[in-house]
Amino acid sequence: MPNLTVPKAVQRLIDEFARLPGIGPKSASRLTFFLLRGDGQQPGELAEALLELRARTRFCSVCFNITEDDPCRVCADPARDAGLICVVEEPLDALAIERTGQFRGKYHVLHGAISPVEGIGPEDLRVRELIARAQAPDSREIILATNVSHEGEATAMYIQKQIAGLPVKVTRLARGLPVGGDLEYADETTLTRALEGRREM
Repeated sequence: MPNLTVPKAVQRLIDEFARLPGIGPKSASRLTFFLLRGDGQQPGELAEALLELRARTRFCSVCFNITEDDPCRVCADPARDAGLICVVEEPLDALAIERTGQFRGKYHVLHGAISPVEGIGPEDLRVRELIARAQAPDSREIILATNVSHEGEATAMYIQKQIAGLPVKVTRLARGLPVGGDLEYADETTLTRALEGRREM
């Protein structure tokens, strides 16, 4: 129900901020009023940045990470090991692994995890494309780096079963990651140890 003491334009921005993950009504109000109090340029710059985000970014046609160029810089880099594919749920997870500086392969972003409760099945993820990549002659190892949660485990098991007949090794990140934790929040040391301690499924 709209607040009658707040102008419609202000309430609309509060409502839009509140739709973002991790932003509640109070944080949304603080952000909105911060923009109102700031210099006149900041709201315009934020609006331009959002429009540029939509206009210039897309998914890489190979790994489905977010990129401005297609293929993305990782997929286009000949120094990266194309035979080693790290499968993650979200682009932020790939970014977290990349920050360790320890992984020299390529990525595959699923854009979610299998979750029957939320109505997300394998057909809603980039699993078909992953299987096609696993069938490529130069593919040697698929590292399943899905989150250590029920959904992440279910997704990893599903992918492992789909790839089982192919001549490619399937490994899982070591359990140095906390159960129920998301990759994007893990520190670099934990992620490095998890990568080094991956095991075959």
